[in-house]
Amino acid sequence: MSLQMVSTINNSSLLQPGFSLLNFDGHVFFFGQKGWPKRSCPTGVFLLDIKQNELKMKPAFFSKDSCYLPPLRYPALCTLRSEARADEYQYIIHGGKTPNNELSDKIYFMSLVSKTSKKMTFQCVEKDLGGDVPEARYGHTINVVHSRGKSMSVLFGGRTYTPLAQRTTEKWNSVVDCLPSVFLIDFEFGCCTSYILPELQDGLSFHVSVARDDTIYILGGHSLQNNTRSPNLYKLKIDLPLGSPAVTCTILPGGISVSSAIVTQISDTEFVLVGGYHSDNQKRLACNTIVLEDSKIEIVESVSPEWTPDIKHCRMWFGCDMGKGSVLLGIPGANKQIIPDANYFYILRCKGAEEDKEEELITQNCSQTSGEDPGDSAPFEDSEEFCFSAEANSFDADDADIYNEDDEEDESETGYWITCCASCNIDINTWVPFYSTELNKPAMILCSSGAGHWVHAQCMDLSETVLLRLSEANVKYFCNKHVNLNKGLQTPQKVVRLKKPPMKPLRKKKTMKLSTSTKKSFLRRLFE
Repeated sequence: MSLQMVSTINNSSLLQPGFSLLNFDGHVFFFGQKGWPKRSCPTGVFLLDIKQNELKMKPAFFSKDSCYLPPLRYPALCTLRSEARADEYQYIIHGGKTPNNELSDKIYFMSLVSKTSKKMTFQCVEKDLGGDVPEARYGHTINVVHSRGKSMSVLFGGRTYTPLAQRTTEKWNSVVDCLPSVFLIDFEFGCCTSYILPELQDGLSFHVSVARDDTIYILGGHSLQNNTRSPNLYKLKIDLPLGSPAVTCTILPGGISVSSAIVTQISDTEFVLVGGYHSDNQKRLACNTIVLEDSKIEIVESVSPEWTPDIKHCRMWFGCDMGKGSVLLGIPGANKQIIPDANYFYILRCKGAEEDKEEELITQNCSQTSGEDPGDSAPFEDSEEFCFSAEANSFDADDADIYNEDDEEDESETGYWITCCASCNIDINTWVPFYSTELNKPAMILCSSGAGHWVHAQCMDLSETVLLRLSEANVKYFCNKHVNLNKGLQTPQKVVRLKKPPMKPLRKKKTMKLSTSTKKSFLRRLFE
């Protein structure tokens, strides 16, 4: 496996937990943004184009006869291949959350109808169903099975809102597990039938399902009712004779207690299980290979990639299958970033090194999801395409920015987990965020003494207000050890006092007093 970081430039808030990826002939398309689409891309579907170490998101278009497709997060989707041509297929999309947090119960068929170097056009059609129509939900799965020359879709699991009759003001938008019913959907006749199996007692959501021929295997999942992640491995077998279908369930040993894991297919019979959670606050860093052969399943632990420190120490992650044995992973970015709700992204390639290079050349020449919502995403600006830059070392595993436990001591000397001073108490194993701007790393500030060195803001007893002021102002900072030394080395500037001459007091003007006889004499002369 090889892990490559994709550094985002702008508009990364478009990709949030709950998105989906569609792979048509090696082209990967993004679907399910958090907010409503803008006029630059009213369809809400984007082409992820990897070329010259850049990942660009180009708007895709719908044909005139297409229906409206809202951006849906956490939907169930799978591929349905054409019976006439094996290389033609379309995606089935069911359920999911709209930007208004409304749940959808609709089913859409999405297919690529035209493709040029500058324009990709899809056709989206809504299908009407009759019978036992599944209620609106999210976090569920849908698969296609084949038996006796027939094909049907199987839908299972998910969450939905509490029924209106049971809602209260305090818990109006609370969700519950959907009933553990198995739905068989015949799209040829537009009918749906539900089955209740005794082996399925609890509802599951954010589980994993893989299908081969007439069998579906359900692995993991989270139950809200019991707040547990099921360790069971369920085997659903669907028989499609001329009469009524037969659905049976068997509980097999060897399951994995995980939720929100991602599955990517690397061959006709092999799948790779990546990511997920053991519990609400514990990620699952191990990987497994799932082999389906002769109506049997084998789950073995495989070699995991060398996760980077950011991935290893973050509290949540999300992603989706890109197809062709690749997975797009995302982790939350630091709150101090200029772009709100920005995330860091990685591409994990699960095939061998030679196959990875072939896939990379093909991509360059050609030009279920995890967790709950972290919050509303920021709206993106109208533009023709959204650019992301990959690192210059492309997808070479030897040069990738990877984490190695053998280098733990070297990293601690130069990274965030250094001993910055004699009283430093920052420990990578016990540290928790202290400032509101921290996420998975402690805040640090540069001391300008000598050649400069980094210290932890918490160890310097800096308040958050002072820390923000120092980060915004263009001033030098000196740590507690060097602040007094710096003051002693400074030569106080000589204050030159200006000499001002004293101001002379104003003299009063003297007035002459005239006698009465003088006044009369003056007036007599004036009127003569």
